Amino acid sequence: MPRLSLYKPEKSADYRFIDKTVYEAFQIGGTDIFVHKYLGPVEPGVGTPTQPKQVSDIPETKIQDLLFLENRDRQYSQDVYSLRGIYNVQDLDMDLSQFGMFLQNDTVFITFHLNKSVEAIGRKLLSGDVLELPHLKDDYALNDFQVSLKRFYVIEDVIRPSEGFSQTWYPHLLRAKCKPILDSQEFKQIFDKESGEEGKSLRDVMSTFEKEMQINQAVLQQAEEDAPKSGYDTSKYFVVPTDDNGDVNIVDDGVNTPTLQTPSKNYYISYGGGDGIPANGSPYTFGTNFPSSADKGAYHLRTDYYPNRLFRYDGNHWLKVEDGARMSLNNTEPSSVVKTFVNNDATRTSRDGSTQVAEKQPLSSALKPEADN
Repeated sequence: MPRLSLYKPEKSADYRFIDKTVYEAFQIGGTDIFVHKYLGPVEPGVGTPTQPKQVSDIPETKIQDLLFLENRDRQYSQDVYSLRGIYNVQDLDMDLSQFGMFLQNDTVFITFHLNKSVEAIGRKLLSGDVLELPHLKDDYALNDFQVSLKRFYVIEDVIRPSEGFSQTWYPHLLRAKCKPILDSQEFKQIFDKESGEEGKSLRDVMSTFEKEMQINQAVLQQAEEDAPKSGYDTSKYFVVPTDDNGDVNIVDDGVNTPTLQTPSKNYYISYGGGDGIPANGSPYTFGTNFPSSADKGAYHLRTDYYPNRLFRYDGNHWLKVEDGARMSLNNTEPSSVVKTFVNNDATRTSRDGSTQVAEKQPLSSALKPEADN
């Protein structure tokens, strides 16, 4: 009599019977899930050490950027595959206990039948595949569109769950860890698809990009009104001029009415807060050179300094008072130093005048790694 054993080296009739029974449970109790198959990253035009131009029979396993380990430009199949899946529906609550708005329980674990999923899409589900859950469509969305809002998730990880192993010791299930997709570079092909509304893509219907830009613009406009320039506005404060002993500096020649001397320093100015204007509304001159003659306490603004620099004459020398460092924070002033670093669109011409090179260069262009063979 042969020895009894549920496990067999080959997948026998027992395995096929259990697998068929498991699939029937998905057919009866599961829900339709549409799979947008991930085909791999878009091939770079020119191969580099960090972005090699590869040719592979399994493009889904390629990595577009080996430096950051990212697949930013993803390609998805135009065909949509239908599978049956099972998962636990859960509430999506906002976590208001910390700064900002964060979704709780936005990760779902969806279970699929292993063999049927491979049979349907031609391979096992993997990270990057996008799942569309038609039963989660919002038919009554509060917007101006006539189409239902679809719900998409991206697979982050795939495992074989422990409960998916039968008595034959072979697996029958796959479990996918999924997160909601965002309107980002990775899912451009998904959001470019038609939504069902004439002339509208899924991005126009589902993305919050336009609203976020409107909110951002409103915040910037309010910030411009509240703080039009960097630093602090000290023009409203009166600065008491003092001498070397700390006493009030009074000009008294014995003939004219005694007056206050101009202050040698604005005590209210912090780092980067100078505006280049004398305190107490004192008059001043400006130019690229110092005047040939000046009275003690006179102010002069040198416009050839960057930023402009205010000087005060102490009777013998022109001493620095402050720099006109206050500037608009909207990155539009021509004299803004910030603009030259953030939005640098200038170019440099070679000495022989033959080539022009952009001053703003990515780090990957400046530092090219070499293959270690």
